[in-house]
Amino acid sequence: MTLADRYPLLHTPARWEWGGLDVQFSTDLPPDDLVTNIHVVCFIGDDIVLCRDDRDHWILPGGTREAGESIESCVIRELAEEAGAELSGPIHPFGAHYATTDRPTPYRPWQPHPHKAWLWCTADVILTGQPTNPADAEQILEVRSFPLVEAVRYAGSDGSYHPELITLAAELHRR
Repeated sequence: MTLADRYPLLHTPARWEWGGLDVQFSTDLPPDDLVTNIHVVCFIGDDIVLCRDDRDHWILPGGTREAGESIESCVIRELAEEAGAELSGPIHPFGAHYATTDRPTPYRPWQPHPHKAWLWCTADVILTGQPTNPADAEQILEVRSFPLVEAVRYAGSDGSYHPELITLAAELHRR
């Protein structure tokens, strides 16, 4: 049985209307220059860290890569901004949503256009403080770690494929 068979919602082509994006998940990792966004399934032991934003959605920390920013630097910055967390182990990329936008210009001038990728990673973290909540980012109201079953349930508030994404991340992280 393939990963696509086991995680059908994650592997179903989708439309992210908010960004004018047609997306497709793959475990084939994108080249660095295609990665515009990075999100992390964070682990504290076997628990998974989720962040509740001001829309009352439980999200995975991550976001848009800045001009010239490395993947690791982006992860470190986003963990501090959205989770008040620091890495306690290496970053492990495990897949990406490949996207094509129908917007006439890139979201940020330095980003590739019209093709780009959202990179998904796992990492062990420690919670060290409160999210820094920059004014131009999601406003995080709460950060918690959950056992896998609860994380899967809460993650559905941010998209139908998130429960499968987290389950796959947990499966791969244990290896």
